[in-house]
Amino acid sequence: MSESANRESLSAEEEVPDGPLAVFSLPSFRRFLSARFTTTLSFQMQQLVVSWQVYDITRDPLTLGLIGLAEFLPAAFVLLPAGHMVDRVSRRRVVLAAVAVLALSTLALLVIGTQRETLYAQRTVWPYYVVILFTGMARGTLGPAFFGWMGELVPRSLYARSSAWMSTVWQSAAVIGPALGGLLLGLLGVQTTLNVCLVGLVFAWALFASLSASPPPPPTATSESFWASLREGVRFVWRTPELLGALTLDLFAVLFGGAIALLPAFAAEVLFVGPQGLGLLRAAPSIGSVPSALVLALRRPIRRAGRVLLVCVAGFGLCMIAFALSTQFWVSFAVLVLSGGFDSVSVVIRSQVLQLFTPDALRGRVAAVNYLFIGSSNELGALESGLAAKLFGLVPSVIVGGCVTLAVVGGAAFSRPLRSLNLLRQSEARSAAE
Repeated sequence: MSESANRESLSAEEEVPDGPLAVFSLPSFRRFLSARFTTTLSFQMQQLVVSWQVYDITRDPLTLGLIGLAEFLPAAFVLLPAGHMVDRVSRRRVVLAAVAVLALSTLALLVIGTQRETLYAQRTVWPYYVVILFTGMARGTLGPAFFGWMGELVPRSLYARSSAWMSTVWQSAAVIGPALGGLLLGLLGVQTTLNVCLVGLVFAWALFASLSASPPPPPTATSESFWASLREGVRFVWRTPELLGALTLDLFAVLFGGAIALLPAFAAEVLFVGPQGLGLLRAAPSIGSVPSALVLALRRPIRRAGRVLLVCVAGFGLCMIAFALSTQFWVSFAVLVLSGGFDSVSVVIRSQVLQLFTPDALRGRVAAVNYLFIGSSNELGALESGLAAKLFGLVPSVIVGGCVTLAVVGGAAFSRPLRSLNLLRQSEARSAAE
C-alpha cells in the first residue's frame, strides 16, 4: 500500500463517529484485535504449562520466581531498543517477527517434552529457562510494536475507546487461556496442550500478516543518535507527571503485592488442587477483569481517574492479603476474581493515560518505557514473590506484600497530579486538536 493510499485510508477512518462500539467499524482494527486475542490466549496457555512443569519437577517456589526473572531480563534488554526501532520501521514487520519467535519457542517446548522422563529423573529445568529467555525477548518487542501499530489503525478521537477494548480482549484471553490450558493439561497432557498453543500462534501470525503494511513513521530528527532517541522517550515520561505517577504506582504495587507467580505452590500445598484447579486460579483474576474492562470500554473516559486508580490499587492489595489467609479453594478463587476487577480498572486507566498523553512520534519509545515498568512489576514481582516465599514461607510472604501495596497507595495519594488526573478532559482536548 502506498503512502498516499494510507493517508486516504486514515482520513476515511477518522470520519468514524464516536461511540462505545465505533472502533469496531474499522475492519483493520477488528482483525488486529482478533490476532492479539489469539496471541495472548496461546501464550497464556504456554506459560501455565511451563510453570506447572517447572514446579512439578522441582517442588521449589524459588524456581517459579526465577521464571519471572528469566523472562524479565531479556525483555528489559530489548525494550528500549525495540521502542526506538518501532518509531522508525514498519511495526507490522516487528510484530510478525516477534510472533514467529513465540511460535518457535512453543515448538522448542514440544521437543523438550520428548525428554520428560530424563528431566524428572535428574530434576533438570534449565531447558525451560532457555526457552523463557527467547519468549521474554519476543514479548519485550511486541509491547511497543502493538501500541504503535494500534495508533496507526484508529483515529485519535477513538484512542481511549480502543485502549479500553484492547484491555477487555486481553483480559478475556487471559481468562480462557489458563482455564483451557489447565483443562487440556489435566485431560490430554503437556504435548497436546502445546500443540494447541502452536496452532494458535501460527493462526495469529497469519492474521497479522493479512493486515496491509503501512510506511514506517518518519523520525523526528534524522540525525538523532540512537541514545539521544532513547533519552527523548524517557525524558517525556519523566516530564509528564500524570503518566509517571500511574506507571510508578503500578510498578511498586504489583512488584510487592502480586501472588500470581506462586499459584502453582498454593494449588499444590495450600488448596490441594491439580492442574485443572491451577488453571482456574490463573484465570480467576481475568474473570474479574473482563466485566470491569467492558464497563470502562462502554463508558466515557473517567473524570476522576486518579482517585479511582488509588482506590482500586488499594483494593488489589487487600485482596492479596485475603487470598493468603484463605484455605478454601472457592474462597481463594472468589478473592482472585475480585482482585482482577480492581486490577483491570488500573490497567485500563494506565493504558488510556498512555494513549492520550503520548505524541505520535514518540509512541514506540514511550510504550517501551511503559512496558519496562510493567515488566519490572510483573516479572521482578514474580522473583520477589519466590524469594520471599523461600525465606519467610508461602503465606506470610503474600500477606507482607499486600501490606506493602497498601503503604505504596498511601504514599502515592500525596501526588497532586495523580489525584487530579482527568481522562475525560484530556480525551476532549485531543479530539478538539484534530
